Amino acid sequence: MVGPRPRDGLGTDADDEFGFEADDSRYTAATVLASLVPGALARRVIAVSVDTDADRYARDDPVAFTVDFENRLPVPVEIPTPHQRRWGWTIDGELEATDERRYTRSRPSAFRFRGGERKRVSVTWNGRFERTGGDRHESIVPGPGEYEIRAFVATHENQYRPSDSTTVTIE
Repeated sequence: MVGPRPRDGLGTDADDEFGFEADDSRYTAATVLASLVPGALARRVIAVSVDTDADRYARDDPVAFTVDFENRLPVPVEIPTPHQRRWGWTIDGELEATDERRYTRSRPSAFRFRGGERKRVSVTWNGRFERTGGDRHESIVPGPGEYEIRAFVATHENQYRPSDSTTVTIE
């Protein structure tokens, strides 16, 4: 899976999880403009925000949150990513709240935005941490406390990574 599945249950193309990808086989004014914006600048002009529908949740309740990615420039930008994952989310630093191994294609990709474009994704964390090891698979309800939800653009590890976070309380 490349990123989380949308809450509406509709499938997505693994190469285009937002449904906005254009045909890259020909040059357009937008692709030429996007190529003029350096990657370092493109990473800094994308704003990321995370919002939840509540601040407090009961144990084992699903936590719905919305992630917005916004290109603050009036021209297209393209952010190179080292793998097919263009973005992701973590709960207390754990990718998609699981220690399961994620399989994404290792070929590079790019997260593309039109000028001023905003992309919004709704995600639901089931309120549990998934644990695997050998032949076992556990779904663990976290204890009461504060948990950080972070969303990010999946850039190279040693580069600036646009991200945002919010904290929810599990009671």
